[in-house]
Amino acid sequence: MTSPSLDRGLRAYDVAGKLRALRLRKKLRLVELAKHTGLSAAMLSKLERGQLFPTLPTLLRIALVFGVGLDHFFASAASRKSLGIVRRRERTRFAEKLGGREPAWEFECLDFAATERRLNAYWSEFHEVAKPRAHQHDGGEFIHVLKGALRVRIAGEEHTLHEGDSIYFDATQPHAYSSAGPRHCEALVVTTA
Repeated sequence: MTSPSLDRGLRAYDVAGKLRALRLRKKLRLVELAKHTGLSAAMLSKLERGQLFPTLPTLLRIALVFGVGLDHFFASAASRKSLGIVRRRERTRFAEKLGGREPAWEFECLDFAATERRLNAYWSEFHEVAKPRAHQHDGGEFIHVLKGALRVRIAGEEHTLHEGDSIYFDATQPHAYSSAGPRHCEALVVTTA
Protein backbone atom coordinates (compact mmCIF):
# COMPACT_ATOMS: atom_id res chain seq x y z
CA MET A 1 0.00 0.00 0.00
CA THR A 2 1.37 3.41 -0.94
CA SER A 3 0.53 6.83 0.45
CA PRO A 4 -1.78 9.06 -1.64
CA SER A 5 1.13 11.30 -2.69
CA LEU A 6 3.28 8.31 -3.77
CA ASP A 7 0.28 6.81 -5.54
CA ARG A 8 -0.28 10.06 -7.50
CA GLY A 9 3.41 10.30 -8.32
CA LEU A 10 3.58 6.72 -9.62
CA ARG A 11 0.36 7.04 -11.63
CA ALA A 12 1.77 10.13 -13.39
CA TYR A 13 4.17 7.81 -15.26
CA ASP A 14 1.22 5.70 -16.54
CA VAL A 15 3.25 2.49 -16.38
CA ALA A 16 0.00 0.50 -16.56
CA GLY A 17 -1.01 2.16 -19.84
CA LYS A 18 2.45 1.72 -21.32
CA LEU A 19 2.49 -1.99 -20.39
CA ARG A 20 -0.90 -2.54 -22.00
CA ALA A 21 0.08 -0.58 -25.13
CA LEU A 22 3.24 -2.68 -25.57
CA ARG A 23 1.31 -5.94 -25.23
CA LEU A 24 -1.48 -4.88 -27.59
CA ARG A 25 1.01 -3.59 -30.18
CA LYS A 26 2.54 -7.09 -30.29
CA LYS A 27 -0.95 -8.68 -30.23
CA LEU A 28 -0.07 -10.86 -27.25
CA ARG A 29 -2.66 -12.20 -24.83
CA LEU A 30 -1.90 -11.96 -21.13
CA VAL A 31 -1.39 -15.74 -21.00
CA GLU A 32 1.22 -15.53 -23.79
CA LEU A 33 3.04 -12.68 -22.07
CA ALA A 34 2.97 -14.69 -18.83
CA LYS A 35 4.78 -17.57 -20.58
CA HIS A 36 7.50 -15.22 -21.87
CA THR A 37 8.03 -13.40 -18.57
CA GLY A 38 7.49 -16.19 -16.04
CA LEU A 39 4.93 -13.97 -14.29
CA SER A 40 1.31 -14.96 -13.77
CA ALA A 41 -1.41 -13.67 -16.10
CA ALA A 42 -3.32 -12.48 -13.02
CA MET A 43 -0.37 -10.36 -11.88
CA LEU A 44 0.11 -8.92 -15.37
CA SER A 45 -3.59 -8.04 -15.50
CA LYS A 46 -3.33 -6.16 -12.17
CA LEU A 47 -0.26 -4.30 -13.44
CA GLU A 48 -2.05 -3.26 -16.65
CA ARG A 49 -5.12 -2.08 -14.73
CA GLY A 50 -2.99 -0.05 -12.32
CA GLN A 51 -4.09 -2.12 -9.31
CA LEU A 52 -0.48 -3.03 -8.58
CA PHE A 53 2.80 -1.17 -9.17
CA PRO A 54 5.63 -3.38 -10.50
CA THR A 55 8.99 -3.70 -8.83
CA LEU A 56 11.95 -2.80 -11.03
CA PRO A 57 13.00 -6.47 -11.54
CA THR A 58 9.41 -7.34 -12.57
CA LEU A 59 9.24 -4.38 -14.92
CA LEU A 60 12.62 -5.32 -16.42
CA ARG A 61 11.43 -8.90 -17.11
CA ILE A 62 8.51 -7.47 -19.07
CA ALA A 63 10.67 -4.85 -20.80
CA LEU A 64 13.10 -7.52 -22.06
CA VAL A 65 10.27 -9.40 -23.77
CA PHE A 66 9.26 -6.27 -25.67
CA GLY A 67 12.80 -5.14 -26.39
CA VAL A 68 12.54 -1.87 -24.48
CA GLY A 69 14.56 -0.51 -21.59
CA LEU A 70 13.26 0.66 -18.23
CA ASP A 71 13.52 4.22 -19.49
CA HIS A 72 10.58 3.45 -21.82
CA PHE A 73 8.33 3.61 -18.76
CA PHE A 74 9.89 6.66 -17.12
CA ALA A 75 11.51 8.91 -19.76
CA SER A 76 9.74 11.29 -22.06
CA ALA A 77 9.52 10.20 -25.70
CA ALA A 78 12.07 12.86 -26.70
CA SER A 79 14.77 11.44 -24.42
CA ARG A 80 14.46 7.76 -25.41
CA LYS A 81 17.43 6.08 -27.10
CA SER A 82 17.40 5.16 -30.77
CA LEU A 83 20.92 3.76 -30.47
CA GLY A 84 21.94 0.80 -28.40
CA ILE A 85 24.80 -1.67 -28.14
CA VAL A 86 24.11 -5.18 -26.87
CA ARG A 87 27.07 -7.23 -25.70
CA ARG A 88 26.81 -11.00 -26.09
CA ARG A 89 27.12 -11.53 -22.32
CA GLU A 90 24.14 -9.19 -21.74
CA ARG A 91 21.66 -11.20 -23.79
CA THR A 92 19.03 -13.42 -22.18
CA ARG A 93 17.80 -16.61 -23.84
CA PHE A 94 14.08 -17.33 -24.06
CA ALA A 95 12.38 -20.55 -25.20
CA GLU A 96 9.27 -20.47 -27.39
CA LYS A 97 7.02 -23.51 -26.99
CA LEU A 98 3.90 -22.25 -28.83
CA GLY A 99 1.70 -24.29 -26.52
CA GLY A 100 3.73 -27.52 -26.86
CA ARG A 101 5.88 -29.31 -24.30
CA GLU A 102 9.24 -28.93 -26.02
CA PRO A 103 10.65 -25.62 -27.25
CA ALA A 104 10.19 -25.07 -30.98
CA TRP A 105 13.02 -22.56 -30.88
CA GLU A 106 15.09 -20.46 -28.51
CA PHE A 107 15.95 -16.84 -29.11
CA GLU A 108 17.97 -13.91 -27.80
CA CYS A 109 17.05 -10.29 -28.51
CA LEU A 110 19.96 -8.58 -30.25
CA ASP A 111 18.76 -4.99 -30.05
CA PHE A 112 17.03 -4.51 -26.68
CA ALA A 113 19.33 -1.63 -25.70
CA ALA A 114 17.81 0.62 -28.38
CA THR A 115 14.36 1.51 -27.12
CA GLU A 116 12.88 3.30 -30.14
CA ARG A 117 13.32 0.60 -32.77
CA ARG A 118 11.52 0.17 -36.06
CA LEU A 119 12.50 -3.50 -36.23
CA ASN A 120 13.36 -6.32 -33.84
CA ALA A 121 16.42 -8.52 -34.37
CA TYR A 122 16.93 -11.94 -32.80
CA TRP A 123 19.48 -14.74 -32.80
CA SER A 124 17.46 -17.95 -32.90
CA GLU A 125 18.26 -21.62 -32.53
CA PHE A 126 15.63 -23.87 -34.10
CA HIS A 127 14.92 -27.42 -32.96
CA GLU A 128 13.69 -30.37 -34.96
CA VAL A 129 9.95 -30.54 -34.24
CA ALA A 130 7.68 -33.29 -35.61
CA LYS A 131 4.66 -30.99 -36.02
CA PRO A 132 5.71 -27.34 -35.91
CA ARG A 133 2.94 -25.05 -34.65
CA ALA A 134 2.01 -22.12 -36.86
CA HIS A 135 1.78 -18.57 -35.58
CA GLN A 136 1.35 -15.13 -37.15
CA HIS A 137 1.92 -11.50 -36.23
CA ASP A 138 1.84 -8.05 -37.78
CA GLY A 139 4.58 -6.79 -40.06
CA GLY A 140 7.19 -8.57 -42.09
CA GLU A 141 9.79 -11.16 -41.17
CA PHE A 142 13.28 -11.77 -42.53
CA ILE A 143 15.31 -14.89 -41.73
CA HIS A 144 18.96 -15.51 -42.66
CA VAL A 145 20.27 -19.02 -41.86
CA LEU A 146 23.68 -18.94 -40.18
CA LYS A 147 24.16 -22.70 -39.52
CA GLY A 148 22.33 -25.86 -40.50
CA ALA A 149 19.06 -25.99 -42.45
CA LEU A 150 15.64 -24.55 -41.65
CA ARG A 151 12.24 -25.73 -42.82
CA VAL A 152 9.78 -22.82 -43.07
CA ARG A 153 6.08 -23.38 -43.76
CA ILE A 154 4.21 -20.23 -44.85
CA ALA A 155 0.48 -20.35 -45.60
CA GLY A 156 0.72 -24.10 -46.30
CA GLU A 157 3.77 -23.88 -48.59
CA GLU A 158 7.05 -25.39 -47.38
CA HIS A 159 10.54 -24.00 -48.07
CA THR A 160 13.91 -25.39 -46.95
CA LEU A 161 16.69 -22.89 -46.36
CA HIS A 162 20.35 -23.85 -46.02
CA GLU A 163 23.31 -22.04 -44.52
CA GLY A 164 23.60 -18.62 -46.19
CA ASP A 165 19.99 -18.63 -47.53
CA SER A 166 17.49 -15.90 -46.63
CA ILE A 167 13.75 -15.44 -46.82
CA TYR A 168 11.42 -12.47 -46.36
CA PHE A 169 7.65 -12.86 -45.98
CA ASP A 170 4.46 -11.21 -44.79
CA ALA A 171 4.24 -12.33 -41.15
CA THR A 172 0.46 -11.97 -41.07
CA GLN A 173 0.43 -15.29 -42.97
CA PRO A 174 0.46 -18.37 -40.70
CA HIS A 175 4.04 -19.62 -40.53
CA ALA A 176 6.02 -22.31 -38.67
CA TYR A 177 9.68 -23.32 -38.41
CA SER A 178 11.68 -26.45 -37.68
CA SER A 179 15.29 -27.49 -38.01
CA ALA A 180 15.53 -29.47 -41.26
CA GLY A 181 18.48 -31.67 -40.45
CA PRO A 182 20.43 -33.51 -37.80
CA ARG A 183 22.46 -30.38 -36.94
CA HIS A 184 20.85 -27.63 -34.95
CA CYS A 185 19.91 -24.59 -36.99
CA GLU A 186 20.88 -21.04 -36.09
CA ALA A 187 19.45 -17.99 -37.83
CA LEU A 188 19.18 -14.23 -37.65
CA VAL A 189 15.50 -13.27 -37.50
CA VAL A 190 14.33 -9.70 -38.06
CA THR A 191 10.70 -8.65 -37.63
CA THR A 192 8.98 -5.35 -38.25
CA ALA A 193 5.93 -4.05 -36.47
